Amino acid sequence: MKSAFTVPLLLPGLLLPGESQKPKQPNIIMFLVDDMGWQDTSLPFWTQKTPFNERYRTPNMERLARQGLKFTQAYACSVSSPTRISLMTGMNAARHRVTNWTLQPDGSQEDKHPSLILPDWNAGGMSQDPSTPRSVYATPLPRILQEHGYFTIHCGKAHLGAIGTPGADPLNLGFNINIAGHAAGAPQSYQGLKNFGYDENNVKGNIWGVPGLSKYHGKDINLTEALTIEAISAMDSARNTGKPFYLYMAHYAVHAPLERDTRFTGHYEGTGLPEPEIRYASMVESMDKSLGDLMDYLEKNHLDENTIIMFMSDNGGLSVSARGGEPNTHNRPLASGKGSAYEGGIREPMIVKWPGVTHPETVTAVPVIIEDFFPTILEMAGIKRFKAIQPIDGESFCRILKTRNTVYQSTTASTRALIWHFPNWWGPTGPGIGSTSTIRLGDFKLIYYHADQTFELFNINEDIGERHNLINEKPEIASKLALELTIKLRSENAQMPEIRASGLKVPWPDEAINKLRAKR
Repeated sequence: MKSAFTVPLLLPGLLLPGESQKPKQPNIIMFLVDDMGWQDTSLPFWTQKTPFNERYRTPNMERLARQGLKFTQAYACSVSSPTRISLMTGMNAARHRVTNWTLQPDGSQEDKHPSLILPDWNAGGMSQDPSTPRSVYATPLPRILQEHGYFTIHCGKAHLGAIGTPGADPLNLGFNINIAGHAAGAPQSYQGLKNFGYDENNVKGNIWGVPGLSKYHGKDINLTEALTIEAISAMDSARNTGKPFYLYMAHYAVHAPLERDTRFTGHYEGTGLPEPEIRYASMVESMDKSLGDLMDYLEKNHLDENTIIMFMSDNGGLSVSARGGEPNTHNRPLASGKGSAYEGGIREPMIVKWPGVTHPETVTAVPVIIEDFFPTILEMAGIKRFKAIQPIDGESFCRILKTRNTVYQSTTASTRALIWHFPNWWGPTGPGIGSTSTIRLGDFKLIYYHADQTFELFNINEDIGERHNLINEKPEIASKLALELTIKLRSENAQMPEIRASGLKVPWPDEAINKLRAKR
């Protein structure tokens, strides 16, 4: 993957031949939340409000949706690093091979699977140095933006490269400013009074402590608030350069550890919620306040009419552990949660406001996936041609942003196949969690479990909770999807595990489903 690809992009609204003034590049804020589920908001992304929507308070998400377009079927990967690498590179996880969360460059943080020998996935993350072991060599999105006139800001969680690799530092990936980003994917603490877990006297052993925020140490301030203050300061710095800015506002929230933001816990005490859920709800509202503070800043400084805001989460909501109440229920009606191939693990809340393009209070049910952000952002920036080392799997959704739909569209009809590939062992167990390959095409979704070579088939439009496995009722559809999934995985040179007992590679999905049908 070292050959250069030149990718043409068309920008809606370009000036006609003969017109002399070049369109002004917009500022872009990519607001990425960590571990936020589809239901962790007062803004419904379904046909109706649910008890979870009634629980949470996210007025600024509602505010953003009133100004822009809500996506009801937006997808990411089931865990963090694969999503972030896909955003940064435009590649599907099957191709970039950063298929699990990164920390140690040899992947030693990943538990050994009991029945599978896992592939040597790219545990090092991403790098612009081709000699970095077990890493994907790619041209990062912010580098391209930077080369085309943008002042680029990273704020919050990076989780793009393992400890000691070049990709661990966002400054090596095309950012002009890095605020608090490093190798780890979670904070030791959200509390300034605890220095966010950072020990200046033990830097090498301080894996989870959040770096670069010493000015807040010993103060009664939440990490989410501190990052927001720093992001606003960085936008001021960008304005002084005269360049448009790209702010990657990548919050650590609402990832564990679940800790109270005491500014908001009073809204949830006395409601009967378990203590972990009170903490979690306060973290959600803290994140939402950050969104509102950024929107207020834009309006106050007359930047709102030339600033795009994109809201997204990196994977489904945590539900298998650490939460209050019954595990694997916190994203209902979606099944399961983070780490799962079910909708609860991969379907995300997404909103886009592009002044002059998106229409207020509009909704789309067109499925999009995280690697689509790469070409979309470049098109938004007016970058019509760019050079990237890697091929781009994502497709721009700029055309979708012009929709005028104002109600939830239940149809999921689409001719585009979306795939997920996780030949790994996350650790926790639960519904849909395991080494899997998955495809969504139209209304149907097929999940292939590598360990026992079994399948599940669901009609997502009719069965959003994935309760009724249609594998025996619709064998022709299952076979079609298995073949399409295999074609895509092979074309992206996807890695497959080996079966520990035999040492043989796990069969491709079409091979496995043909064997199952032959037995019947």
